[in-house]
Amino acid sequence: MVGFCTFEVRKRAARNGRNPATGAALKIKASKAPAFKADATLKAAVNGTKK
Repeated sequence: MVGFCTFEVRKRAARNGRNPATGAALKIKASKAPAFKADATLKAAVNGTKK
């Protein structure tokens, strides 16, 4: 989507978490997640400015 956004894969580091139901601590493995980055054209359209 030219002029609108870019998508990329970002690495997420391993971290400590907590089970909300039981409160038990657990380790969350490192993973990859999709990420969205708005381009200047989209930001300008949302903010009502011309670019």
